[in-house]
Amino acid sequence: MSTLRSALDELVAEDLRFIGDEGLGADLAELERAARIIDAERARRLSEYERRGAFTGDGFLSISAWLMARQRAAPFAAATQVRVARAMEGMPATAEAFSQGEVSGAAVSMLVAAREACPHGFAETEQTLVDAARTLSYAELRRVLAYWRQAADLELAEQDEELAFERRHLHVSPTLAGMVRVDGDLDPETGQTLISALRAVMDAEARANDGPELRAPAQRRADALGELCRRWLDSSDRPTVAGERPHVVVRVDLASLQGRVGHSELDDVGPITPQTARRLACDANVSRVITDGASQPVDLGRTTKVVPPPLRRAVTIRDGGCRFPGCGRPPGWCDAHHVRHWADGGETSLGNLVLLCRPHHRSIHRGIGVQMVQGQPVFRRPDGSPLEGRAPP
Repeated sequence: MSTLRSALDELVAEDLRFIGDEGLGADLAELERAARIIDAERARRLSEYERRGAFTGDGFLSISAWLMARQRAAPFAAATQVRVARAMEGMPATAEAFSQGEVSGAAVSMLVAAREACPHGFAETEQTLVDAARTLSYAELRRVLAYWRQAADLELAEQDEELAFERRHLHVSPTLAGMVRVDGDLDPETGQTLISALRAVMDAEARANDGPELRAPAQRRADALGELCRRWLDSSDRPTVAGERPHVVVRVDLASLQGRVGHSELDDVGPITPQTARRLACDANVSRVITDGASQPVDLGRTTKVVPPPLRRAVTIRDGGCRFPGCGRPPGWCDAHHVRHWADGGETSLGNLVLLCRPHHRSIHRGIGVQMVQGQPVFRRPDGSPLEGRAPP
């Protein structure tokens, strides 16, 4: 161990500025191999430590509890280490390849899972599967093992598939931080459907956007999921609920619409800022409800279309898509924004509307200015300097 510590100290002290690109790449490859060997040796020693029951001397009831307390390991990481360490005793070919740094820890975990699923079949084909793990990527190995499980015991593989389907779940819940938490596991068919739909939206958006992409991939997926849900709600063939098509409800008082502190909230998520309420009200159905001092409704106005379909079509024909400089996302991804908000007296007319995609609609309600000059929108930064726009379609 003293030799290992000395080697690590030497690595840490090395000045990377004097290592060329080729040398740095070779170092990374060697470090990966060394890390695998260390993982394998840790598994071997952990197995021996558990076999001796040494952890009980400190009062721990399990080796996993000892790892979490002594090594500060996370529960899942501790369980994985123990699972691999125990399995290596019955997987000689895997243990040998692991100790030589020829297979990764991720590949070993998949091989362990394969052995647990079909112990007898794995014992007969372990060497073949280890050879595959030496050369295949993570995704390729996962695919090979899936087919191996079917070949080893098709009936058991089908049962496992049914069990996986029964474990499907999805939780969607507002959080105290004002976000909405989405968590769950989908069966393969539903999961692939979601992945394909998200990819379609993201790919179409990437083709429509000529500028640099500033969002992280996870943010793009979140936006794509929102776009899919909005399109479903906007479809004319949606079934009615309580006499109305399903829709997002925002309750807003007059103060919030005027940009002052008031009451504005979404049905399930809860309070939102006046800025967000004004943005959502730009292109929506609005129902007037007049209440008395105790907030009891005393007058219900008729629902009015803020931007009726014929006017929306006219704005679409004029703008052709998002008019924010450098954007141009298609009309289906856009809201009709009131340049002068209707709560401030702005008219719902062609001369007071402009198409904005939802990210740029959000930026307009956060400080970017827009004015209509001779029937065309002119955008300005918060400091008043103009943003160079695209030519009208």
